[in-house]
Amino acid sequence: MNLELRQLRYFVTVAEELHFGRAATRLHMTQPPLSQTIQALEELLGAALFVRSRREVSLSPAGQALLPEARRMLEQSQRLPELVRRAAAGEAGRLSLAFVSSADYSVLPPFLRAYRAAYPQVQIGLREATSDVQLDELLLGRVDAGLLIPPLPERARVELDYLPVLSEPLILAAPAGLQALKAPGPVALAALPPLALIIFPRAIAPALHDAIVGVFRAAGITPEIGQEAIQMQTIVGLVSAGMGIALVPQSVSNLMRPGVEYRPLADPTPLVETGLAWRRDNRSPVLQGFLELLRKNTQC
Repeated sequence: MNLELRQLRYFVTVAEELHFGRAATRLHMTQPPLSQTIQALEELLGAALFVRSRREVSLSPAGQALLPEARRMLEQSQRLPELVRRAAAGEAGRLSLAFVSSADYSVLPPFLRAYRAAYPQVQIGLREATSDVQLDELLLGRVDAGLLIPPLPERARVELDYLPVLSEPLILAAPAGLQALKAPGPVALAALPPLALIIFPRAIAPALHDAIVGVFRAAGITPEIGQEAIQMQTIVGLVSAGMGIALVPQSVSNLMRPGVEYRPLADPTPLVETGLAWRRDNRSPVLQGFLELLRKNTQC
């Protein structure tokens, strides 16, 4: 069946006029080719669309059923050029974005607000995932971009591009009420009681794990790792339960939990970077629009 939009347009015009002569005038054509087109449409659909008499023309039951659908299809066809234009400009489509849990307390919310304001017609698919999982998903083309913690391994640097978006210090998350927290201001690790360290597994985030352990070692302390967790909210929850202390990116202090106190460290701390990675060969206009907006708002 090769149904043409022209046939539907002719049918709708006749259905609205209920007169072939007036419909032909409205379509800027003569009546015979209009009648032939309607007859060809009826043969194509296998049903009479109009009841014809010498005095009047009316819609048949089949024509009454077709009319709203024909109008809908014609309306959709009129929107196609604008839809294609928006898709080509990155103004419509879908963006799949993965993110580490710490990004949910720092760069992700403002970036999403800015992107939603600039591209309201784009659907955003969000997935929380650790950096190692994101790298696999990116390399397999299952997500468009990922907010993760570098560095990228060699195998990933061949196929991925990377943009740093945030750099922040590590701070202390400790159970509230510790004697070492009585005084205001930064806290030295050496002043803390020997509490267990709650930390990311090294296999999940080696750079962050090593940075945290390195802060303790620089202070002359060998930390006892009590619990490992892969999400910031879990780590902070364990601190809240009195299971130990943690060093977390500064933005995690936006995650308020009863029984947890965040404090800057008196010890030297490295900066923790969060950045966006994406496939170098991904030419999606939606992704390009997101990258352009991200570059304008990046803090690095």
